[in-house]
Amino acid sequence: MNTLVAEPCATRLRFDADVMWVELADGRQLGVPLAYFPRLLRATPAVRDKYTLSGGGTGIHWDDLDEDISVPALLLGVGDHTRKAS
Repeated sequence: MNTLVAEPCATRLRFDADVMWVELADGRQLGVPLAYFPRLLRATPAVRDKYTLSGGGTGIHWDDLDEDISVPALLLGVGDHTRKAS
């Protein structure tokens, strides 16, 4: 059996007050809490909307924030970076 697995690729982002919504090329939508990314959490909506997709959609970059996010890593999950581990 041969299975082809393509890397997930973002096609578009949108934001609400607490969540970054990542639309993927295969039709899925991923909601990621902004608390996972403190720079995005503190950024204005205008700055959040100034992203570029890199690597054919496998990466998301914000020049103004010096922030880079890997789309495949988003699917693996990360913790809330605004809370300190106890």
